[in-house]
Amino acid sequence: MSHREPHAVTTPVTGAVMGTRGCEQAGACTSERAGHGLNAVQQRLAAVTASKWIDAIVTSVDANGFAWLATLDGGIRRVWQHDAFAGALEVGAPVALHGVYGVLAVGAQQFSVADA
Repeated sequence: MSHREPHAVTTPVTGAVMGTRGCEQAGACTSERAGHGLNAVQQRLAAVTASKWIDAIVTSVDANGFAWLATLDGGIRRVWQHDAFAGALEVGAPVALHGVYGVLAVGAQQFSVADA
């Protein structure tokens, strides 16, 4: 049996979006990390788990890619997207957030998002 070393203790970074390291410009970014490009597997898994979509209304969105969503069950979610949702989000717009796979649907458009 091999000896296992314990994992190093990490310090949580509450409110900070992880996964932005190494990205210079959203248009040139090829990352498939949460909040970057929507990959085919993520999109397919979100499509086949329809019960995990959460209806929400956009309450705020900023140029840095952060959006605040008021869910219809009374919650608030803050998400981030590298390309600032390509300008597709507007305050008051209805959206759907996939609670497991990090996909935000705005009409026919879908974006990968990271919890922020």
